[in-house]
Amino acid sequence: MAAVNYFEIGSPDPQAARRFYGSLFKWNFGDPDQGYQMINNGQGGLWDSSAAGGAHWAIFYVQVDDVQEVIGRAEELGATVAVPLVDGGSLRFAHLVDPEGNRFAVWQPKPTV
Repeated sequence: MAAVNYFEIGSPDPQAARRFYGSLFKWNFGDPDQGYQMINNGQGGLWDSSAAGGAHWAIFYVQVDDVQEVIGRAEELGATVAVPLVDGGSLRFAHLVDPEGNRFAVWQPKPTV
């Protein structure tokens, strides 16, 4: 699988990020839900990172079959984990940093019962 199909912006000032990207690209932002806003009806997201150390990032998400397995393989290849495996209800994800310092994420939908 390994398809890039989502992006995310992390900012300790989500309103400033929203003003910038909204003005630049004419993106539409949903209402914040627990510090997270969807962009363009789910094409991407804006994360208020102030509660998570205030980091800034713009990353892409790669959909994989098994997040935990990819984390392990990435670490073997020299990556580090920036955000450990998160169970987000309908999905699982993690943020990684490649050996060159680039942040990216992997995710998988959880099977529906």
